[in-house]
Amino acid sequence: MDIIFNELARDELNDAVAYYELRTPGLGKRFRDEVRRAVMRISEHPEIWPAGKGDVRKYLLHKFPYKILYSVEADHVFIIAVAHQHRRPDYWADRLPHAI
Repeated sequence: MDIIFNELARDELNDAVAYYELRTPGLGKRFRDEVRRAVMRISEHPEIWPAGKGDVRKYLLHKFPYKILYSVEADHVFIIAVAHQHRRPDYWADRLPHAI
């Protein structure tokens, strides 16, 4: 299934990559690689991960404290946020596809 990133979600991904890369060279690349693998899994089996508020699904990364929030649309998966698991819960709610 095709993947479409919300522009703010892409910014969150790039910001996290830059942060980790500044912290430890190579760590940002590892973070991006883990997100890439997660997005591939989501595109192959989008309905496996649990749905929550507003039918938003959540994929937890394994090696970093981040989650990918997404919705399954008729012809694509919409990535709503690449969010830190311990910061600002539900800040992304106004990004839901029906609100866009």
